[in-house]
Amino acid sequence: MSDQQKNPNQEAEQDLKSEAVEELLEPEAELLEAEPENDELAKALEEVAHYKEAALRAQADAQNVRRRAEQDVEKAHKFGLEKFAKSVVSVADNLERALTSTPATDEPDLVREGVELTLKDLLETLSRFEVKVVDPHGEPFNPELHQAMTMVPNPELEPNTVMDVIQKGYTLHGRLLRPAMVVVSSAA
Repeated sequence: MSDQQKNPNQEAEQDLKSEAVEELLEPEAELLEAEPENDELAKALEEVAHYKEAALRAQADAQNVRRRAEQDVEKAHKFGLEKFAKSVVSVADNLERALTSTPATDEPDLVREGVELTLKDLLETLSRFEVKVVDPHGEPFNPELHQAMTMVPNPELEPNTVMDVIQKGYTLHGRLLRPAMVVVSSAA
């Protein structure tokens, strides 16, 4: 076979291939709008629509699962320290109690100074990991952040104002880790 004979055959094959590809690439809307020539074509179009819908649903489900997994990982990173932080804030409470139990004097007290520095360093470390102190002295009572231990009549303060803080509360990334235990004022 000569090159001239091959070329017309190849051109004819390419023409047939391009026509077949164009037929396959016609929009589905045109196929659906056209009247089916036979029942098999109608059934095939229905089946194609069914499988297309199933594929779209599967894709949406996979996307939802991926989004939920990303949210779970983000929450795990944010709140993975929750148990540890609850344990550490009790250490901060004990250091504060140690400071309040020893009277402050004019003489240098190395132990008191060491406890103060340790408490300061611990609170700075907690704040680096987004553990914030809730010390609501003088603020309105907020049941989402505070736990009222008792109510005391006080005409000097507005009702439902925090008079005293028995134990400070803490939050981790805005989520309540431990509520502040408070004394609340009531109407006289």
